[in-house]
Amino acid sequence: MAKRNMNYNNVVFEGYFPSMMEKLGADGFMNELCKGFRMPMDFEKRVITLESLKKNSAVLGLQGVSDDELLCMLKEGDLDGDGCLNQMEFCVLMFRLSPDLMNRATMSFEFHHH
Repeated sequence: MAKRNMNYNNVVFEGYFPSMMEKLGADGFMNELCKGFRMPMDFEKRVITLESLKKNSAVLGLQGVSDDELLCMLKEGDLDGDGCLNQMEFCVLMFRLSPDLMNRATMSFEFHHH
């Protein structure tokens, strides 16, 4: 799903989201994003926390990533400043990390609103 970029200590998403969107359709793609959110989610708090991210790091392909790097990932998507990611913040982050998907969404929006 993701690969580590050792030079910048961040996770870089491959450009496969657009092909998933085409294959699954918008509803199917959003359903997959929701499944992706639930994997590292703290089920009691219903959000992704640093602890839940650390607990699930191996399943996510993030084993060996430091706590500071995981915290930076959380901060990248934490729009309300509460230190964790809710489902909406997670989905927004996934779109932001996939420039091809953002470009297609923008083009589709412009096409349908002109």
